[in-house]
Amino acid sequence: MTTTTASLLKTCLFGCDSSSSFKFKCKFESPAKTLLLSPATGKHVVLRSLRAWRIRCVSDDPGSSHVFVSSRRKMVALLSTVQLLSHLLPQNGNAAEIYTVMQNEIRKVVTKGKAAGVLRLVFHDAGTFELDDHSGGINGSIAYELERPENTGLKKSLKVLAKAKIKVDEIQPVSWADMISVAGSEAVSVCGGPTIPVVLGRLDSVQPDPEGKLPPETLSASGLKECFKRKGFSTQELVALSGAHTIGSKGFGDPTVFDNAYYKILLEKPWTSTSKMTSMVGLPSDHALVEDDECLRWVKRYAEDQDKFFEDFNNAYIKLVNSGAKWNKL
Repeated sequence: MTTTTASLLKTCLFGCDSSSSFKFKCKFESPAKTLLLSPATGKHVVLRSLRAWRIRCVSDDPGSSHVFVSSRRKMVALLSTVQLLSHLLPQNGNAAEIYTVMQNEIRKVVTKGKAAGVLRLVFHDAGTFELDDHSGGINGSIAYELERPENTGLKKSLKVLAKAKIKVDEIQPVSWADMISVAGSEAVSVCGGPTIPVVLGRLDSVQPDPEGKLPPETLSASGLKECFKRKGFSTQELVALSGAHTIGSKGFGDPTVFDNAYYKILLEKPWTSTSKMTSMVGLPSDHALVEDDECLRWVKRYAEDQDKFFEDFNNAYIKLVNSGAKWNKL
């Protein structure tokens, strides 16, 4: 039993806070097991009646006679609390193992040259989220939306990931939402960016998200800020996430290196040049960032400090791949 779990049990059972020095030993007294054949897997699963479960806790302090045996009602409350905690705490061993399998299979198919497309897949799946009604978000619905004009080119990226997903599913089925979230993180990492941890457990949608939820490439800075605000993101997070354009064919330095070149080149405003090549650098929404004082402040900050960019991109990415997510119930 971990220290955190023990503290939780102590609070639930005895009403002691986490700072208390009260010590105890817990023993789970389980009922006899029953084997049942699962029609879904064809394997036997162990069932135990909740009615027969008990927890016996005995004080470990000298001279104390505290003994607690849970009732069924308290047992249900306790299990619910522990389940919630386990969702918030780091992933268990099984989730960590499947995460490693996902990473390994993704790395086999996501090369530096394919990283930008995979990262774009994340933004187009999660970017449909709307904070006011919690619609859209990271739910794998991009698989149903590939024919939309704004998703042109993403079919190839999804096919790349499908090769890895087949291998992962042979060990344990995972959702497209999880697969895309982890793949985006690996795309950043393979290009030299930060290593971003992604929690597993997202559920997939069975239908496409509403159209018109992604920010158009032609938005002004004020339009971008308003759009991202509706999705729960600050101006700082908008500018940090825009740094994803540092890889790919947008013209911001080496297309296979994830660094802060995006911000340095934005400050140079090459699109104002009479040269045909440099005038094609970036999208109108990229150009807009340096025309807004609030956005410009963060563009300058990230141009000067790559570590700060990596830190803020890491945090914003985690928020992005959790936006609107529906999670497996424990």
